[in-house]
Amino acid sequence: MSRFVEVAKKSEIAEGSAIAVEVEGKRLAIINLDGEIYAIDDDCPHEGGPLSEGTISGEEIECPWHTSHFNIKTGRVTMDPATEDVATYKVRLIGDAVEVEI
Repeated sequence: MSRFVEVAKKSEIAEGSAIAVEVEGKRLAIINLDGEIYAIDDDCPHEGGPLSEGTISGEEIECPWHTSHFNIKTGRVTMDPATEDVATYKVRLIGDAVEVEI
């Protein structure tokens, strides 16, 4: 059964940036894209690069290790060498609290 878990404060995530969090054994990248918060797996499926440390451009985040690109909203890979998408997670805001459905 899924539930929402608080993982961060929105005020801690600058617009156009990402942070890494660990929740229930999963590493997630929490991304502030134009004031909207998104959550995706933090590990690039290519070789495990930390997506939260990648560059954000438009709706994409670039893996800092080998330049794979992923759509922040859908998790879809948009540029190789990665060939697998990353999981996305539902996010809700309760005041300043960022909660992710696990």
